[in-house]
Amino acid sequence: MHRRFVIEAVMVATFGHLLVPGHPVDFVVPYSSIAELYEMRDGNDPIMDNPDDDGHVKAQINQLILFFEDPLNRKKIEKALQAPWRESSPLLLNDRIQFTIVNTVDTAQYGELFDPIETELILTALKLGTPLLTDQFEFQDKLIEAEVPVQVYDIEDFEFAVEEGISPGDLEQM
Repeated sequence: MHRRFVIEAVMVATFGHLLVPGHPVDFVVPYSSIAELYEMRDGNDPIMDNPDDDGHVKAQINQLILFFEDPLNRKKIEKALQAPWRESSPLLLNDRIQFTIVNTVDTAQYGELFDPIETELILTALKLGTPLLTDQFEFQDKLIEAEVPVQVYDIEDFEFAVEEGISPGDLEQM
């Protein structure tokens, strides 16, 4: 069984250790964060401070874009885009990693406190009862301050979350 996490697409490209999990993982990605990959790849602004790291991350972003543009994966994504909140069929990267793309719909529920991508991440995590995975401390702090009822893990705690993390059934008992 795959452990599911809601995550931005760029996080998967930026943090290589996410691609070598100890157990099977399903990364649930809002579609809008895939569109963000193109902007990051083609933009002039550096993603990382170190030029070598920046080049590596942009190459990883390009690889992820190519994966999503694969004809079979593209077909699965396009099918999900036909209705709000529809999930794609699993996009298999390898025997341990799959992606599920969600046609998220940004609503005003958290729009005043969070940017559009953050709002979509929150709503996806809430709707699917799936933990969120992020490296953004400010985002984590805002989630706590706003008392948003989602489970959130820091990227640095990824292996713990995969091996020992809280499953959706555990959240219901809380």
